[in-house]
Amino acid sequence: MSNLIVVGFEGKHHAAEVLEQLLRLQRPETFELDDAVAVYRTDNGRVRIDRSMNPTSKTGAGFGGAIGALVGAILALPFTAGGSVVVAASTIGAGSLMGGAFGAGVGAEDAKTVQNQHGITDEFVKRVGALILPGNSAIFAEGKAADPIAIAEHFRGYGGKVLSTTLSHEKAAKVQSIIA
Repeated sequence: MSNLIVVGFEGKHHAAEVLEQLLRLQRPETFELDDAVAVYRTDNGRVRIDRSMNPTSKTGAGFGGAIGALVGAILALPFTAGGSVVVAASTIGAGSLMGGAFGAGVGAEDAKTVQNQHGITDEFVKRVGALILPGNSAIFAEGKAADPIAIAEHFRGYGGKVLSTTLSHEKAAKVQSIIA
């Protein structure tokens, strides 16, 4: 069974550093992440994604837009035969623009669907993200650990604070005492 834990840290990029280490700790028999995201709150109060294990809507839109633009240009190519260079360039450009817009929309929606079905939702990040002070960060990690306490031992003394978790009260208290 997967558990979710949200740990807050002082410093904008501390959570991203912890996420990098968590990704390296993964072993199928002992610890696997289903989803993880490191966020920080800017000095003006906005929550921003610093690092994500799975593609975000923004990443999906960028990738989808690039693929869509390429496909749109290729599909427009046959319609340029016999035309001037200006007509050909305009047709290819229009196909690329239309394909890019379509691909960006599809890519963003696909990333959001995967995230909502199998991961940490944007809404949850925003709700719990309200606990993060400006200039600080947090990691949202969902996964399976044979021994969550052993994973916490890797982060002994990091100074994080457990903000939310599905772990039992006893395990959450033990994790907090280890990382504090």
